[in-house]
Amino acid sequence: MIFTVAIDGPAAAGKGTISRAVAQHFGFRHLDTGLLYRAVGVKGGDPVAAARDLGPADLARDDLRTLEAGQAASRVAALPEVRAALVEFQRRFARSEGGAVLDGRDIGTVICPEAEVKLYVTATPEVRAHRRWLELGGDEARVLAEVKERDARDMGRQDAPLKPAEDAVLIDTSDLDIDAAVAAAVTVVKARLAGT
Repeated sequence: MIFTVAIDGPAAAGKGTISRAVAQHFGFRHLDTGLLYRAVGVKGGDPVAAARDLGPADLARDDLRTLEAGQAASRVAALPEVRAALVEFQRRFARSEGGAVLDGRDIGTVICPEAEVKLYVTATPEVRAHRRWLELGGDEARVLAEVKERDARDMGRQDAPLKPAEDAVLIDTSDLDIDAAVAAAVTVVKARLAGT
């Protein structure tokens, strides 16, 4: 069975946690596409060459979840040549047999516009910054400024800006705990699998 769940949204909205839970619930494979960009960003050197040569060891680095890696990812993701180098990998993953969940910023709009399910997971910048601060520490006001800066860059880039697909189901996690957010996503996927 080929069945793709595309989950998009801004940083720290909960899309990664929801994506992993949905994949586990349905036995689908999962790809955090942001890790691809984080790996390219922290690899250094020519980002286009880094994207073309990305390997399993690059995705296994233990520094991919840092705030610095996130900022580096946002910078290299704005480069059309980097995006082009990673698009084909993501599309093959999404449409391979057995079902797949991909989370990122342009999955439903660019990578897999034909996905059977499209979700857009969001939350207010303040809630997302607080979550990121709880995860990473530091100065919470600075984290909020960085979240807003990243949103502006991701939403304002010319190539594949962050936005919900027209047919995406919106899940706002600002006031939801993780169990409720996962349950909302699972309900949507179940309905599509059942053909409703």
